[in-house]
Amino acid sequence: MFSWWQMFSHSLHSLSLWCESSNFILPNISTPTDKHSRPKPLNIEEEQFLRMFYENKLREVCGAFYFPHKIQATALIYFKRFYLQWSVMEHHPKDIILTCIYAACKIEENHVSAEELGKGISQDHQVILNNEMLVLQSLEFDLIVYAPYRSIEGFTDDVGDFCHAEDDQLQLLKETAKEEVDKIMLTDAPLLFPPGQLALAALRRANEVHRVLDYERYLENMLVRQNSIHSSTELIDHLNAIDSSVRTYKVPSEKDMKHINRKLRSCWGLSSHDDSKKRDKKAKHKSKQSAD
Repeated sequence: MFSWWQMFSHSLHSLSLWCESSNFILPNISTPTDKHSRPKPLNIEEEQFLRMFYENKLREVCGAFYFPHKIQATALIYFKRFYLQWSVMEHHPKDIILTCIYAACKIEENHVSAEELGKGISQDHQVILNNEMLVLQSLEFDLIVYAPYRSIEGFTDDVGDFCHAEDDQLQLLKETAKEEVDKIMLTDAPLLFPPGQLALAALRRANEVHRVLDYERYLENMLVRQNSIHSSTELIDHLNAIDSSVRTYKVPSEKDMKHINRKLRSCWGLSSHDDSKKRDKKAKHKSKQSAD
């Protein structure tokens, strides 16, 4: 099923450009009189690096709790969709990943309390609860996620029928394909392609390792059986694009992250100062009213 959340790559790029546009206003920051004192917002690449860093943190948290792949995939998709609506300068990813995991556990019926989740990674569970409605509204309460892992199971069984491979070969193929899906889920591909195509791309990569079947012949046979409107050439183009997203995936360096965090702190530092001034002004106003 192709969700309306999925989009074309040029649409995804347009959203990124919007976040960096000159009209983007840092949260809760009034314009300083000295133009040089205003902090520069993060650019597109810096925002992307920060999201990527916290997507990997999200995986680490899921691993620490031994959550199944489906919960991890659902939480990652929630996180990606959330930041189609917001900038990291408006809502810090370190808070949002926890709420995404919490929401994913709920929808996948793996019940973990906010207290348990927060305690497990030494974070305030109230942050999770405070952001829950924000995340759900940003997702427009569209919470059903179709991850590629189930498709891997189905395609592996189909491959077995197609080429009569041994069970141990199919098991190796399936496990390697799931590892490939883990890599794909960190890219933008889940926002651009349906889960079935993500699974086929992962299975093709796994087959390059284990050489279980003639993969192009399998794709052609599958398309004929499904009466697909797509040609094998079109499908292969999509699989190549998914492969490319994995190959070009660049993990931000420690140096990158230090620079980005400094920039983000300067933005939020000014924001916090501005909020403090507002609170002081409000308190003085209340004191004046009391005196009157």
